[in-house]
Amino acid sequence: FGIAYISAVMGGFIFIFKKKYYWGVPITMFFSALGLLKHPQMTYYIFLTIALLYIAEVVIHVKEKRYKDLGIATSLFLVSVLVAFGTRYGSFKANSQYLSETMRGGHSEIVTENSEETLSNASGLSLEYATQWSYGIDETMTLLIPNFKGGSSHYKVGEKSEIYETLIKNGVPRRSAAEFCQSLPMYWGTQPFTSGPVYVGAIVVFLFVLGIFIVKGPYKWALIAATLFSIFLSWGHNMMWLTKFFFVYFPLYSKFRAVSSILVVAEIAMPLLGFLAIKEILDKKIDRQKALKYTYMSAGITAGICLFFALVGPALYNFTTPSDGRMFSQLSWLMDSVISYRKSMFRTDALRSMFFILASAGIVVLYLKDKLKFKYFALSLSLLLVVDMWPVNKRYFGNEYFVSSQQDSNYFKMMPHEKQILSDPDPYFRVLNLTTSTFNDSRTSYYLKSVGGYHGAKLRRYQDLIDQHITQNNMEVVNMLNTKYFIVNGGDGQPVPQLNRYAMGNCWFVDNVEIVENANEESNALNHIDLKTTAVTDKKFASFVENKSTTPDPTAEIVLTKYAPNALEYKSKSNVAKTAVFSDIYYPYGWKAFIDEQPVDHFRVNYVLRALNIPEGEHNIRFVFEP
Repeated sequence: FGIAYISAVMGGFIFIFKKKYYWGVPITMFFSALGLLKHPQMTYYIFLTIALLYIAEVVIHVKEKRYKDLGIATSLFLVSVLVAFGTRYGSFKANSQYLSETMRGGHSEIVTENSEETLSNASGLSLEYATQWSYGIDETMTLLIPNFKGGSSHYKVGEKSEIYETLIKNGVPRRSAAEFCQSLPMYWGTQPFTSGPVYVGAIVVFLFVLGIFIVKGPYKWALIAATLFSIFLSWGHNMMWLTKFFFVYFPLYSKFRAVSSILVVAEIAMPLLGFLAIKEILDKKIDRQKALKYTYMSAGITAGICLFFALVGPALYNFTTPSDGRMFSQLSWLMDSVISYRKSMFRTDALRSMFFILASAGIVVLYLKDKLKFKYFALSLSLLLVVDMWPVNKRYFGNEYFVSSQQDSNYFKMMPHEKQILSDPDPYFRVLNLTTSTFNDSRTSYYLKSVGGYHGAKLRRYQDLIDQHITQNNMEVVNMLNTKYFIVNGGDGQPVPQLNRYAMGNCWFVDNVEIVENANEESNALNHIDLKTTAVTDKKFASFVENKSTTPDPTAEIVLTKYAPNALEYKSKSNVAKTAVFSDIYYPYGWKAFIDEQPVDHFRVNYVLRALNIPEGEHNIRFVFEP
């Protein structure tokens, strides 16, 4: 939706600069309001495209000396976007604050030998992490030939494939063979894995090349520039000098991962130039003979590339990837069939794209020769575009991706181990699921409060805790996160809960608060101090520490009485003033603390947790999130 909404803003931009203000202004306002924060990464990329189109408009207006029109249009567009932005400012502010605390916007305060990888302490993702999903240079051919690199990492080859027959011949039961063929790693590119290629469309590529020949003016060059920059930046570490330049010097660019996502710009710019080419032909702004000549040339170039790869491609590549060794180490006899299938996919799609190019070029030629009326020209070209794109889309988002409501609800049907855990009379605790990919799993959190889970913009501090302690089996840290149950595989391979008697609870009083010099010392202290009696904090919070060392009070207690994600209530009792540690993540924006309804300051301890100074006696404590 974000891509669709912000793409519509481009339409509003064009209306405004064509002096159709009554269309342009409301369209820009409406779709900016809908789409600005839907997907910030896509919004960022598309507004870069709009910036290139603006340069084209500046050239046009300056050349025509329409300075007043340029000023009016620029002002109206900016005001329209700003008004739309104003309607989303609250969300933007909350998200920008959150961004500064995440892996996308904040570098780790822990200094390691590899800290230079974050590019001189620039905030945002490390360059290595952001470029993991870099499009291969030759992989760019997927814009024209969808299965140029084998499709996806979990491709459905089906029961009519050579791979299925090979499995049957080698004694694999038909049912098992059919299940195996539902998801195979046919992708052989350089990305870690992929759900499918970026396919713009063979017809669109043909029309794009035609546009390069017959469209005139700054818009052509803006769209070509947008396409080329999109492709070059999608190469990531394959063109590191350009990627690094944008990563360091372009605001916000370092916040985004998967650099190949910028190909969305090419997916917008290439069709636009192609449609402008069709418009040139329909408006008869180009000599018919020239149009025919350029149509033949464009078809020859694009169809010729497809034919070249169909004939020569299988000899150019070995159609293997390093991960094949891991996948097929026990099935070496299957590898030849997999390679053969990849070659077949490659050749078939190359010929397929050539067919659609020649067919669409034929339609254009018939129209130019007055052998096809406009309505049939428009209908046949549109239909051919759909016939080209739809089946490729279905490969990666077909009927098998849709399930009945019953199947959907069954996925979240409560499992026996979840039912057993939820029977615990204590409703407030966390679990650590070791039967799944702990930090890439979402299912656990449906019923239970999980120490694990996945988020594309995880809090930087929590990721540090994962890297430095949880994955290093620091049980004291696991205990301070109130991990009451481990979920492990039982003897029958099914998940079973294992009680952790050392979980520290939702909150506890400590006798000592240590103050250290920096984040490294604060994190390292978690390896050796007794977290049940001692807390550690960075010196930046030194002014908050009132109870650095207190007399132990065995009668003191603090308990959680009410829980919601945005509001927590506690009761405390102690004979001396104490510092309480809360097993909840400290977050500097929006969280407010109250003791007996009087606002008080809280601070951070143990690298990630909240702490609060509590006077002696009995008190009601409340934390609320009010950003």
